Amino acid sequence: MLPDILFLLFSTGVLVGAGLIIAARNPMVGMLGMLVTFLNAAGLFILFGAEFLGLLLIMVYLGAIAVMFLFVLMTIDIEFYQIREKAKAYLPIGLLTVGILAAEFILAANFGLFSTNITVLPTGPQPSNIVQIGNVLFTTYALPFQLAGLVLLTAMVGAIVLTHRPRSDVKRQDIGKQNLRTKEEAISLAKPKTGAAMGQGVAKHWNPKSVSKKVK
Repeated sequence: MLPDILFLLFSTGVLVGAGLIIAARNPMVGMLGMLVTFLNAAGLFILFGAEFLGLLLIMVYLGAIAVMFLFVLMTIDIEFYQIREKAKAYLPIGLLTVGILAAEFILAANFGLFSTNITVLPTGPQPSNIVQIGNVLFTTYALPFQLAGLVLLTAMVGAIVLTHRPRSDVKRQDIGKQNLRTKEEAISLAKPKTGAAMGQGVAKHWNPKSVSKKVK
């Protein structure tokens, strides 16, 4: 009973999140819909016994890719009214894509690809799927696994380079110059007169009488 209720909740969450991605005109709202979709899809994977895929969705998609999308949306200048105007132009393509996917699901159901025949696993203690996938990744597919990590690293560095905008109006720090600075260059001793301010620019505009009037 409880697994059926959880399945209905997670599947409903996936459908609601996916619908929010399609219907939302604001990219930030669509991003929140994607988070809801990934979270509920992870719950479905865990419910079906695929703990590794569920945790992978949470750690990679929710913890990394979704955050990267949010940073991109916040750093680039998006004109939301232009997105709303262009949304109607892509409506026929979207409806065509939905129709093709629906036809594929109907044909797959007619040919029995969604049958409920369950394969009985051998009895006895079996390692979890996380242990099995880990053994395969770090033995048979160790090199492709490391290459995939390098590809992701390259994509991250490329995103940083593309979004970086150098500014000329910012005073930058020169650590080498600061380390080579002596005490004589960093400290200046002065003996100002009573009522005089430090600095020539400030001393020109200094008027003790006007200050005393304001205080009174």
